[in-house]
Amino acid sequence: MLSSERLAQEMETALDDTKAFDIRVLDVRALTTVTDFMVIASGRSDRQVKAMAGHVVERAKALGVRPLGVEGERAGEWVLIDLGDVIVHAMQAHTRDFYQLEKLWDVVAQSRQRVP
Repeated sequence: MLSSERLAQEMETALDDTKAFDIRVLDVRALTTVTDFMVIASGRSDRQVKAMAGHVVERAKALGVRPLGVEGERAGEWVLIDLGDVIVHAMQAHTRDFYQLEKLWDVVAQSRQRVP
């Protein structure tokens, strides 16, 4: 069985594969029982955000993890992929700036950012 840490790493890689930027993995285990990790990434357009989400779903399925839900695919502003222990947010940059999920969870000290 895949650990939540490994699944989060795999989703980070999947997002990087699609040229997502400002990818952050937030460890929220100490803050909620809903999920262990949130992976947040930005895309430059609705088309890219949709591609990012599609690739995340494909990678998860290849690892034997079926998404519990996928929301927002049609619009491509913000696509949420619920993988249980990992929740992935693929967002357009302006949407991410507006909602500021990292600040909402207040886990700056616990997050790590992939630097290109």
